[in-house]
Amino acid sequence: MRRIVLTVTAALVLSVAGLTNATPAAAATGDGSPSDPNISFTGRWNTTNSVAYVPYWAGAYLRTGFTGRTVKLKQRNTVTLWASIDGGAFTAYTNVSGTVNLTPTALAAGNHTLVVTYRQVAGSYTGDAVFQGLVLDAGAATFRAPARTKLVEFVGDSITAGQTSSKLAVTGYGFVTGERLGLDHTQIAIGGMCLAETADGCWAHETRYWLSSGGQVGTDQWTFSRYTPAAVVINLGTNDKSHGVTGAAFQAKYTTFLQQLRGKFPNATLIALRTFIGRYAAETQAAVQARTAAGDAKVRYVDTTGWLPADGLSDSVHPNDKGHAAIADRLAPLVGGVS
Repeated sequence: MRRIVLTVTAALVLSVAGLTNATPAAAATGDGSPSDPNISFTGRWNTTNSVAYVPYWAGAYLRTGFTGRTVKLKQRNTVTLWASIDGGAFTAYTNVSGTVNLTPTALAAGNHTLVVTYRQVAGSYTGDAVFQGLVLDAGAATFRAPARTKLVEFVGDSITAGQTSSKLAVTGYGFVTGERLGLDHTQIAIGGMCLAETADGCWAHETRYWLSSGGQVGTDQWTFSRYTPAAVVINLGTNDKSHGVTGAAFQAKYTTFLQQLRGKFPNATLIALRTFIGRYAAETQAAVQARTAAGDAKVRYVDTTGWLPADGLSDSVHPNDKGHAAIADRLAPLVGGVS
């Protein structure tokens, strides 16, 4: 897969200048503003501006409950997003801005749930992924949606980001797996990423995973205490081969990456997937074995041979919707069983 260079609009750059992970000022409970404590934000979000929250990486989303019959979304500039109400299918809103009506047909009166996720700002896409709040009916309010007991993180490249699937991250195997299990989920993935930094400039998780935005904006370090996954699912190596990373170098860097992840998440189950086209399969398995020999009892290698159906690819590498669903079929029992 080709290396993808990220760009952002000038407006987005201005909005996140001086990015930190500071806690925003508290909002009135139920008012639908970004800092409303009834709205949960899953993934890596910049929350420094209390009136404009910015999601990074792929598949970050917000989730809340609300009363009344309608809900609208306040957007700053043009962006593509997907929204699900009451657990229904995610509806696409393409190139929208301003006040976006998510309920053109009014709902039944009562309690409802809402999930919103934005198209990832990456490659040639420079949409303004900035959440500025909700507009509710007069007298309506938000409420906390039913709690999700665990979070699973998916680490990878364009495959994990859902590239070439119909709804990108939303139809990617990580998002599908998490939603199917009723778990929170993150996709720390950008198209073209490697595990290893290379001389020809492949963006790599060994250095960028630790950042809030992975290089989208700035070089700020992510505050890992902001969420703790029960499991981390890793799918890396597809791009490294194309950038000349040797098997020995890949194995060593994978071992180190697993060790570093363990340092951030002492109790998480680490699941290392064989890349779906089989690159570095032996090296990935050997890295897991090295960590097991070092005393790590919660790391495992998963052989993905045969997971993709013959018609499960949109090209020679990327799964289509059917392929991502097939991967989720295999992953869900593994992820759902972690403690």
